[in-house]
Amino acid sequence: MKSVEEQLALIKRGADEILVEAELVAKLKRGQPLRIKAGFDPTAPDLHLGHTVLINKLRQFQDLGHQVIFLIGDFTGMIGDPSGKSVTRPPLTREQVLENAETYKAQVFKILDPAKTEVAFNSTWMDQLTPADFIRLASQYTVARMLERDDFSKRYASNQSIAIHEFLYPLVQGYDSVALRADVELGGTDQKFNLLMGRELQRAYDQEPQVILTMPLLEGLDGVKKMSKSLGNYIGIQEAPGVMYGKLVSIPDSLMWRYFELLSFRSMEEIEGFKCDVEAGANPRDIKIKLAEEIVARFHGEEAAASAYKSAGNRLKDGELPEDLPEVEVAASEDLPISAVLNRAGLVKNSAVARDLLASGGVRIDGQVVDRSFVFKLGATHVCQAGKKAFARVALVAE
Repeated sequence: MKSVEEQLALIKRGADEILVEAELVAKLKRGQPLRIKAGFDPTAPDLHLGHTVLINKLRQFQDLGHQVIFLIGDFTGMIGDPSGKSVTRPPLTREQVLENAETYKAQVFKILDPAKTEVAFNSTWMDQLTPADFIRLASQYTVARMLERDDFSKRYASNQSIAIHEFLYPLVQGYDSVALRADVELGGTDQKFNLLMGRELQRAYDQEPQVILTMPLLEGLDGVKKMSKSLGNYIGIQEAPGVMYGKLVSIPDSLMWRYFELLSFRSMEEIEGFKCDVEAGANPRDIKIKLAEEIVARFHGEEAAASAYKSAGNRLKDGELPEDLPEVEVAASEDLPISAVLNRAGLVKNSAVARDLLASGGVRIDGQVVDRSFVFKLGATHVCQAGKKAFARVALVAE
């Protein structure tokens, strides 16, 4: 197992807040695997990359040797998490929740190691609670404390209804930590109230309180609002490789470093190297391609990642040659400037266009960018590229 300092550095990567960091350090110093919990309510069948921010952090805990508990909230899913909601959410049926839960398991193991993951369903213990147990649980918190919660207080102040069962949600999520004896619980920043409830209830049930680690909510493709299927700014992890690739390459340049930090498994040192490359003049799109290929490979495999560029509707990567490369012979009595060869080979409309491409670095000979000083020798054969779409293997032959 890595040192406490090394573990803490990886755990803090991309994290918004750790409550309480000193308690986490104390737990790590014991040298024993910690029980790391994160809960997901299967309220929809598909996960998107915003969901994977937490799952990625779980994988990092696995890599550090800790026990990860992927909790499927089949019980809480029927209540509906009120976090960030301005109205009461309609409850799902047990059948809907269980159907979605099955798809979740298949999706998360694209990231988590199945052999190191404990999958739990909170109905396992919640269905066993008697009415008396529920009353004891509800007695641990007051209505006044519940109304301190931002979304509840706003709804109460504006005379919008709050159903009693919504007060139960944070209590049940907190009790999950009691049932699982969690050492650490992960959640988004919007889950802080629920996560703190776990600490309170563990104390009430004579357990050592869990450490809370909150992760930021990933912005969607618009770079402003959090990723959400309902907003249409999402990247689904089951989307086709080309679609996923195209969306990732199209994210705003200002957002790509946040995506690298929260979604990539590359080291921060390597990401810092990419930043230096961009500052030195590298095209940000080339860096986003590296991210896109990594993410596509994670969910669809290396082969799909290798062909995702074309699947996204692009023709060829920079420097890549088409499989059906045409063969062209250009007759001449002497060596010719490259602009004339491109014109005669039909790769450009005229020599003037060729000169413009040469001036802008848009001409490659055998994969290398050349300028107008390049001379095509009589008897030579070269692979020529003019712009992004014109390719040919050109032979300059004696007339």
